[in-house]
Amino acid sequence: MPGVKKQALLVVDVQNDFCPGGTLAVAHGDEVVEPLNRLIDEFLARGAPVFKTRDWHPPTTKHFAKFGGTWPVHCVQNTKGAQFHPQLKDDPRIHIISKGLGDTDCYSGFDETDLDDQLRQNGVEEVLVGGLTTDYCVKNTVLDALKNGYRVKALEDAIRAVDLQPGDGDRAIEEMRAAGAEVVASKSTPNCRLPISDCRLLPANKDSLSD
Repeated sequence: MPGVKKQALLVVDVQNDFCPGGTLAVAHGDEVVEPLNRLIDEFLARGAPVFKTRDWHPPTTKHFAKFGGTWPVHCVQNTKGAQFHPQLKDDPRIHIISKGLGDTDCYSGFDETDLDDQLRQNGVEEVLVGGLTTDYCVKNTVLDALKNGYRVKALEDAIRAVDLQPGDGDRAIEEMRAAGAEVVASKSTPNCRLPISDCRLLPANKDSLSD
């Protein structure tokens, strides 16, 4: 249709180690699964591309605190912790993007990957981004997508923050918005399935929302 931008869905790092019970668990991290599954189904049904990014760290990397980095050991290649959440939709049509294969942090899905090339090969102009975590991998993926010229919608009901420092998640949302991303809800009311075109823009003051 004229004027409709081709979209892709980017599902960022919804892995066991970032969900409750994992080595770097995000509070309520598993709550992103339901809205993302709904969007995965919708995108695949209309033939739109879906990408899942994953941390895919080697056992020894400077990303981990024990080797000089910031974080506890997490998402080590070929371990249970690196697997996607068991309830997250799987489908052979979904593209898997592995990042963090060496010593660099690679918070963004674009860092040292071919994600940008794959998006361009698919003619994508706009990306919807959800997953974990708001203040690191989601934020950096959103910012890099904007830098690469894509329109970006960050899915506020499908992201959660690690909040290493209190308020990091809220600050990340404001940083994404200030950089040009739209911060939207994938649905307006519980159990209400909306097409992507009906995602609504969230105002800066979330307390002003009313359903």
